[in-house]
Amino acid sequence: MAEKPHMNLVVIGHVDHGKSTLVGRLLLETGQFPAHIVEKYKKEAEEKGKGSFFLAWIMDGLKEERERGVTIDVAHKRFDTDKYYFTVIDAPGHRDFVKNMITGTSQADAAILVVAAPDGIMAQTKEHMFLARTLGVKQIIVALNKMDDTKPAYSEERFNQVKEDMHKLAKSVGYRDDDVQFIPVSAFTGANVKAKGDMAFWKGPTLLQSLDNFKEGQRPVELALRWPIQDVYTITGIGTVPVGRIETGVMKPGQKVIFKPSNKPGGALGEIKSIEMHHESIAQAVPGDNVGVNIRGLGKNDIRRGDVAGPVDHPPVVAKSFTAQIMVLNHPSVITAGYTPVFHAYTAQVACTFEELQKKLDPRSGQVKEENPQFLKTGDAAIVKIRPTRPMVMEKAKEFPQLGRFAIRDMGQTVAAGVCIDVEARE
Repeated sequence: MAEKPHMNLVVIGHVDHGKSTLVGRLLLETGQFPAHIVEKYKKEAEEKGKGSFFLAWIMDGLKEERERGVTIDVAHKRFDTDKYYFTVIDAPGHRDFVKNMITGTSQADAAILVVAAPDGIMAQTKEHMFLARTLGVKQIIVALNKMDDTKPAYSEERFNQVKEDMHKLAKSVGYRDDDVQFIPVSAFTGANVKAKGDMAFWKGPTLLQSLDNFKEGQRPVELALRWPIQDVYTITGIGTVPVGRIETGVMKPGQKVIFKPSNKPGGALGEIKSIEMHHESIAQAVPGDNVGVNIRGLGKNDIRRGDVAGPVDHPPVVAKSFTAQIMVLNHPSVITAGYTPVFHAYTAQVACTFEELQKKLDPRSGQVKEENPQFLKTGDAAIVKIRPTRPMVMEKAKEFPQLGRFAIRDMGQTVAAGVCIDVEARE
């Protein structure tokens, strides 16, 4: 049987709105857990008087077993619907989510934004919606969760009210109506996840059916090759083997590539001898493939994590400076010119200086609110000019979206996120 098309799904939303329970429920309803495990956790949860938590327990239990080295295939949280197979990118903390979304461990094709119906929109709900949009997640399901907990239970009125608020929010950050689906669910009781259950008023699809309404992500094979390096290994008898995920283009043996910025002036050149994925040799690699590549002509110290490979005739752009649109998510004071936090983009981590604050924007409409502002604070959107403190590849987001987005981190947290709109290349 032919493999179903694959999608990366990120589950986001405010901290207590039921993300883990919903992921657990999706895995349960699609048969990803051996029945005996389900029974075991159900029993333990009931004995401790926490019957309602058994799904979250399954998730945490798996996490613990993973940490103890017991491998369970659900570690990758894969599940199938009729049309797709999904890999769930779990977004535990807001900050980890931002970092993972940007550093290319995951490029989400689609998102489920979980909103607890009794609570409605919270601060993080807004941030996650804006971020998903800024980071290029094209399609989204807003899952109105905890419908069993509305007053009265499964209240159509409450669903419509929160849906209306969420619809306004989605529009304000730039989602079109056909990019967003609104689905009422109860992850806890299972209502409307696979079967309608107690959701009597609802005439639309279940959550699993709505996942099949997603459009298949386009893999950007027509763009030039961009391959950010995650690690570089030296393997006896083979030589230097860089490893990383292909973001755009196609890679084939025999190709000549250049790594930028690299430790060699002008970039490190090499020829691709062979490509391996999951310990098997493959004839070509495409976007989304995590590959290890045997390269002729490279020494172990020529390249490092954060370098990017591309074709010799269309090499990655090394930025002298770049202009970016950013959103300040969480800064304890204010950002002014001269501020130098660490930028995380694809696999690179480079300290960069805010050289100019050019424009402050309305975060909802993108209209200019103020020219040359003195400072930026949490909640502000802005156009800024950035100068990396050492060479780094940065591409325009409209040309290579995967290499044009970044998170800005400082003091152990994500303070801002953004996309590159223009680059001044180094000579």
